[in-house]
Amino acid sequence: MTVTSQARTDEVRAALSRVTDPELDESVVELNFITGIEVNGADVSVTFRLPTYWCAANFSYLMAYDMRDAVAALPWAEKVSVVLDDHMFVDAINDGVAAQKDFADAFPAEAAMDLSSIRLNFGLKSFERRQEALLRHLLAEGFAPAVILQLTVDGLARVSLNEEGQKLRARYLERRPLAGGLAAAFVTRDGTEIVPETLTAYLRNVRRVGLNAEFNGALCRGLLAVRYGEAPPVLPAEPELIDFLRMAPPPAPRL
Repeated sequence: MTVTSQARTDEVRAALSRVTDPELDESVVELNFITGIEVNGADVSVTFRLPTYWCAANFSYLMAYDMRDAVAALPWAEKVSVVLDDHMFVDAINDGVAAQKDFADAFPAEAAMDLSSIRLNFGLKSFERRQEALLRHLLAEGFAPAVILQLTVDGLARVSLNEEGQKLRARYLERRPLAGGLAAAFVTRDGTEIVPETLTAYLRNVRRVGLNAEFNGALCRGLLAVRYGEAPPVLPAEPELIDFLRMAPPPAPRL
């Protein structure tokens, strides 16, 4: 591989790292979904996999489409191919993304939403998860609820935070425009006001979104590792879902 080819491969991987699994809100690179990147001049081919053969078509399609768009945005990329392997809808997804079809056109019988609606739906779930993480961080740092909820988006951007807080704020502000509505930094997913008196109940409610995503994340990592026989690079201090999946006895043979 030439120096130029390696540099472009690194650029592709960096672009893909900004694409997230829409349900888990984690990078497809960090989740180990990317199986191959090939660069031939201005042509790029990306292959990827998912934890199961039956992962839902809507977010599988969204991921593939977002990967193609992320790589195609590189100034030197002229032809981009993104291919999903080993999936029940592999032909419909790969053909649809290659033709730049909307999800509703690629899956006319199954689609309940078009691609933009799917993206918004998952984006708002991500908005709530990122918002909860930042709100809990601010509260832990001693900010009063009334002070937090009086912040505007511009005001939040100017608040002095430690390194962790800065990362949480940056991630949250990426999703804040999805909720629209008021100028306030913190609003509900439909853009309405959050008041100090209901903040505790609100956080408890959005926490359910986070817990569901965290469980799904552990499940996906476990299924991916078991499916492809890959061990995590660093063993956790406590057992995780993958450990129990590996210990499960094989199913009894059918008679």
